[in-house]
Amino acid sequence: MDYQVHQLQNGIRVLHKPSPSNISHACIIINAGSRDEDQAKDGLAHFIEHLLFKQTEKRNTNQILNRLELVGADLNAYTTKEYTCVHASFLKPHLERSLDLFEDIIFHSVFPEEEMKKEKEVILDEISSYQDQPDEAINDDFEDLLFEGHTLGRNILGTPESVKSFKKKDIQLFMKSNYRTDEIIIGIFGDYDFKTVIRISEKLYGKIPANLPERVREKIGSYTPKHSAFFKPINQAHCVIGNRSYSFHNKHRTAFLLLNNLLGGTGMSSRLNLEIREKYGIAYTIESNYTPMSDTGIFSIYFGTDTEKTEKALKLLEKELKKLRDQKLGPVQLQQAKHKFIGQIALGEENRMGLIISMSKSLLDFNRVDSLEEVFAKINNVTAPQLLEIANEMFDPKQLSSLIFNPKD
Repeated sequence: MDYQVHQLQNGIRVLHKPSPSNISHACIIINAGSRDEDQAKDGLAHFIEHLLFKQTEKRNTNQILNRLELVGADLNAYTTKEYTCVHASFLKPHLERSLDLFEDIIFHSVFPEEEMKKEKEVILDEISSYQDQPDEAINDDFEDLLFEGHTLGRNILGTPESVKSFKKKDIQLFMKSNYRTDEIIIGIFGDYDFKTVIRISEKLYGKIPANLPERVREKIGSYTPKHSAFFKPINQAHCVIGNRSYSFHNKHRTAFLLLNNLLGGTGMSSRLNLEIREKYGIAYTIESNYTPMSDTGIFSIYFGTDTEKTEKALKLLEKELKKLRDQKLGPVQLQQAKHKFIGQIALGEENRMGLIISMSKSLLDFNRVDSLEEVFAKINNVTAPQLLEIANEMFDPKQLSSLIFNPKD
């Protein structure tokens, strides 16, 4: 893949993907997320992400928000279990303007008490709104089922109690303990000379002191499948079934990504969609997801349907999982699955912001970025016996957990 990397003396790495376009994209990825929070500080990483846009040593909220919007650029951010990301899209001349703002909000935010109070209310509303979306809430609750008692099971938003408790010192301690400069990637996608990228990066980020605290993430404990059901003030039943899965370092990661895509991934031709939605019209949405992380992964299948159809949907789902456990894919089926997955990945390259974020994460996680040809080669090397082995491990009925939200009478 055509990219270049420059590392600053403080450990921060700058990744550049050249592109002959007048529209550029940039991100700053930090290897710190909700799993790095201390006990009773659920939601702190996400809270910090919100506050980054509020006030720095030299800019107020309006100046931060207008800094890029005044030149037609788009600025946003998000938090996951393991990452914090700030990203922007802008016209080619505004690279330094964008990277300057990244540097300011990440390293010079001051977290004033008044802004903290206001943002707590915003997040409390976000939590309430989220609970009104059962298709979203059930996935978070399912992760809590899989990783009960571990930080990976906690909701990224936190709880009303934890959010209300946050102090400025909590923010400062979290950033000092988790924002390691050697685990920060600045990704740039655009039509720039690499010397220019290095010059701007050194100018803006070169004087930032190295921050290299010792950090050990809490290990994942043993897994025992669980089955839970709750009654909620909702109109439909919502169900999630799944399992702990492979980390992104596991040899089966690529093969399971392919298998998951075949089962219930993107597109209308997945097995679950064809069988449960198209053939029987039971569920409007049914999908499977596999999310690999640094030391574990999450596999889940979600669907929503009318209460009286839940049992049939579950039986059909179990039937499809059994097929993949019992029947090795034929050569034509395997080739079709590979062609579909490869095509989707190739089309995904058109999402330039998604591409530079994905490349930055890859550099952070693997210290390299695979070319499309290397990615496709890994997919093409997957064998039918390998998929059968994975299906019997991941779809083992004795290892699957389930969570159901049922409507109240």
